[in-house]
Amino acid sequence: MPQMAPMWWTILMMMFTMMILLTNTITFFNNNKEMKTSKKMNTNKMVWKL
Repeated sequence: MPQMAPMWWTILMMMFTMMILLTNTITFFNNNKEMKTSKKMNTNKMVWKL
């Protein structure tokens, strides 16, 4: 089985790193947007503590 050249390993590692960073930023901003909209909706909370 042929081995990959070291240059291809670095390109592959950089590609996976960029994919992870892109996925994390998309989920962060998506969750941040949902948190802002949920704050506006939950202004009339019921008091459950006595």
